[in-house]
Amino acid sequence: MELHDLRPAPGANKDRKRLGRGSGSGHGTTAGKGTKGQKARSGGKIRPGFEGGQMPLNRRLPKRGFNNAKFATVFETVNLEAINNAFSEGEVVSSITLKEKGLVKGNKDGVKVLGDGEISKKLKFEVDKISGSAKEKAEKAGCEVVVLG
Repeated sequence: MELHDLRPAPGANKDRKRLGRGSGSGHGTTAGKGTKGQKARSGGKIRPGFEGGQMPLNRRLPKRGFNNAKFATVFETVNLEAINNAFSEGEVVSSITLKEKGLVKGNKDGVKVLGDGEISKKLKFEVDKISGSAKEKAEKAGCEVVVLG
């Protein structure tokens, strides 16, 4: 095989659709937009849920009750296995160190350690929450566990 023999895989490069280039092209006249109507016009964008002026479904249905989603506390989770692989003996496991090691993004309300996997190093945990199984495994391995506020 030589350099001039290299070709992209069949079907990898697809020709772009050339609109409005005569009726022989198959995309002439209406350029694939059908006929008439708001979506055939230039700038004819319609926001999601718009029903052509009819009262939209989300406004027709009654709203009742309370949803805690916008007030709920959401924790980022990290498993013991990942902590065991990322940290070395005697280090402190906190939301800051977890973010530095790339185990959490740090954009939620806190960090919760879950008990999936095993831990074999003596670490100090300073986290917002820890599951029962994770706490049990960590203490069995000789780790110090401090649950913050």
